[in-house]
Amino acid sequence: MTRAQLGRPVGASGVETRQRIIAAAMRCVSQVGYSRATIREIARTANVTSASLYNYFPNKSELIKATIAARADIAMPRLRKAAEGSGGIVERIEAVLDECGELIREYPDLASFEFAIRAENVVDLDGPESSREPAAYGFRAFREIIVGMVDDAQRRGELTEQANPQGAIEAIYALIYGLTELAATVPPADFHAALRCAKGLVNGTLFQRS
Repeated sequence: MTRAQLGRPVGASGVETRQRIIAAAMRCVSQVGYSRATIREIARTANVTSASLYNYFPNKSELIKATIAARADIAMPRLRKAAEGSGGIVERIEAVLDECGELIREYPDLASFEFAIRAENVVDLDGPESSREPAAYGFRAFREIIVGMVDDAQRRGELTEQANPQGAIEAIYALIYGLTELAATVPPADFHAALRCAKGLVNGTLFQRS
């Protein structure tokens, strides 16, 4: 029997058990923060023993790094696909916002986990360089998606003459970054109401001109 098989729940594969441990880590950290989330509680939430958990992750730090990487693996491909969809820049930003909403529905601990690891300055897998970016933690890849959307919009003549491309990138980033933080701190209904208003802000339907 290999080390990875020790303590595995009956009927569960190593991959399934690892994914369950990661999901449990995400939930526990989202609820109590990185510092207070213990291996014992994460193992209990994952329905494995602490000894079994250590067969997959040698320590808490490596488990959290794997969880940080996993949440990027969950979100980034879907957000990238939404950003590369058909339509102009407005429709594509709306598609990204819609995908953010779907991710929060499907993974309710995602935003709270993101908020918790940023609040405690937990180092990301991207390394020392990315950890120096203000509040980056996995959003570097998302910033690149936004850069791609704005660059494409500029090539297609969708930016107004007075629009500064870098300013547009920062504004879109700030909007979605803020919504992610909001999802971690307010009830789901309030988040989705804000998300709908954000779409209205982007497409110009939120306010009526007097």
